[in-house]
Amino acid sequence: MIVADLSSRELHSCLTRSGIRLRVGPIVAQIRSPFRRVESGIALHYSAHEVVAPDTFADFLVAVDPPASVRRWLGPQALFRFGHDAPFHPLPAAQAFPLLEWGLNWCVTAHCHQFLILHAAVVERGGRAALLPAPPGSGKSTLCAALVAHGWRLLSDELALIDLDSRRLVPFPRPISLKNQSIDAIARFSPGASMSEVVRDTQKGSVAHLQPPAGSVHASQTTALPAWIVAPTFRAGQRTALAPLPQSVTFMRLVDCAFNYHIHGRRGFDALGDLVAGSRCLDFSYGGNLDDAVRMFDQLEALQ
Repeated sequence: MIVADLSSRELHSCLTRSGIRLRVGPIVAQIRSPFRRVESGIALHYSAHEVVAPDTFADFLVAVDPPASVRRWLGPQALFRFGHDAPFHPLPAAQAFPLLEWGLNWCVTAHCHQFLILHAAVVERGGRAALLPAPPGSGKSTLCAALVAHGWRLLSDELALIDLDSRRLVPFPRPISLKNQSIDAIARFSPGASMSEVVRDTQKGSVAHLQPPAGSVHASQTTALPAWIVAPTFRAGQRTALAPLPQSVTFMRLVDCAFNYHIHGRRGFDALGDLVAGSRCLDFSYGGNLDDAVRMFDQLEALQ
């Protein structure tokens, strides 16, 4: 059963009672919330994800609830809960679904140390994956959304999960987070894309989420072989260009965007070294012409 098989009443009942258990890539998350914004977000963005049986082990028990403190009298607010803990301050209730997404990112980066985790998007074509490591503001998610709209499989727009034994990339397909000008850019580039309403005035500015393709979700148990490491940089007005990136520079950029490299010690060093040595390392700059960007990525196979 997938989320789309549930009626609105069934989904609401699951979320407001014991919670709904969703398989998302390598994890199972039990999610509970009374907020309609969370319910509509899950109905749209997780429609193709598997709903597992209530007795299935859940890696994370999370909730987005109204706070029980006096904060609730300051205006409608939402609080992310991890078990019995609340690791973040409450946010306005209008941000309940983005808060769930940010909270799930935190759960994985703080606890899933069976993987080496990088702040990077991952897309795949023909069994080979392109890793897009970048700091915030580099156009990573915009580029990822454009590629996915043109046939690349989405593994993740935010967290690259590297299996330390096989060195393969593990899918974690979830909604693609778009911010500020990227929202309109993707709406123009891919008019048929399913996108949530824009949530304004968050800590990241205006935020909207793009529905992950059902095909990517259905293939979420199929890992991918790393083939390219492409470091994107967005600057308005600059031309689209690919250039070789030295392996030493690539390695240090991956270290900079790793969440748990320090935990794995020599094993993490070896994994990153193998990833860089086995991939074509490239620097990618673009200035907003997504058609040119997609065409250039479509030619990557010739560079391998």
